[in-house]
Amino acid sequence: MSQRQLPIILALGTTQTLAWASSYYLPALLADPMAHDLGISSNWIFGAFSASLVISAMLGPRIGRQIDLVGGRQVLSASNLTIAAGLVLLGFSQSVAVMTFAWFVLGIGMAMGLYDAAFAALGRIYGTEARGSITGITLMAGFASTVGWPLTAWGLAHIGWRETCFAWAAANVLIGLPLNFFMLPSIKGARQAAATAEKPHVPLDRTMVLFAFVFAAVWTVTGAMAVHFPRILEATGASHVEAIAAGALIGPAQVVARILEASVLSRFHPLWSTRLACVTHPIGAAVVAIFGAPAASAFALLHGSGNGILTIARGTLPLAIFGPKDFGYRLGIIGAPARMAQAIAPLAFGLLIDMMGAKVLMVSSALSLSALAALLLIRAEKRPD
Repeated sequence: MSQRQLPIILALGTTQTLAWASSYYLPALLADPMAHDLGISSNWIFGAFSASLVISAMLGPRIGRQIDLVGGRQVLSASNLTIAAGLVLLGFSQSVAVMTFAWFVLGIGMAMGLYDAAFAALGRIYGTEARGSITGITLMAGFASTVGWPLTAWGLAHIGWRETCFAWAAANVLIGLPLNFFMLPSIKGARQAAATAEKPHVPLDRTMVLFAFVFAAVWTVTGAMAVHFPRILEATGASHVEAIAAGALIGPAQVVARILEASVLSRFHPLWSTRLACVTHPIGAAVVAIFGAPAASAFALLHGSGNGILTIARGTLPLAIFGPKDFGYRLGIIGAPARMAQAIAPLAFGLLIDMMGAKVLMVSSALSLSALAALLLIRAEKRPD
């Protein structure tokens, strides 16, 4: 990471923290009061949220292609306006139909403004040197829930959920939009390139399919654990307080792992750190299976550290193998199955927990190990295309 990259890393790290806190992390705290106010089950809220993730997945390749052509400045700036519009609609919603439409708008905003778009923007600016900057913004945005949830909870307690949505919308316009627009460089000749560009030919070959499978598998685990981690630990015998306390260690573990990736692991090809990250969850599951509830904290630390590195690998690994050409478009294609899996995982694992209890960790471990097996089939050499 060079000094010239630092201002952009700080700007994107801030806007990514804001984008995640004001979209992806909202339902965890606002679903119940929203449902109560609208007179519906909270499942409606989570269903609309899952649909927004599906929309985000479908738009991923198109958004990535646009960033390849014109850079991230326009797309990420537009994401702040789109997320703000979705939040305003959400705050004004008085019916299921308007609420659902608001989440659809937020899904478009998430496609334009979360990690894949930011990674593509950095790849467009720095090319093969983007690994350090990708690590830098994930290091900052790793605190999105740490910052976002307390702010959302404060808003919920003092001004209500609708006004909290309006406040997050204002933050996107007043903080996120200026940072993205003024700190990201414009790309010379972008308009002419966009006007004359043809759709890129990115073959869905063996390596692309393996990448898509890897990130779909690990993001299924990530999505499931984000929702059900305390419940799974309680099934192992941990108390509710112990489960919550262990879950609170996931965030710090992610940050420490990203610092490790930025320092020690940066000397190695990202394929090796990604393989390492795929085994930490199964190791943690094995530890908690052997020792039970007393090992809950160890499991949380192992799971969190792996998840922290996998978030970075989603950007750095395809860049290392394929290079910066059509990087955003590739990310969109590779990331689409992962976003679909992330949308389905909470419901699927909820049903599995009802049937299997703590043994559901066998399923999550199998998914992580299958991702490792796929990674072992990929060679570290950079592809000529």
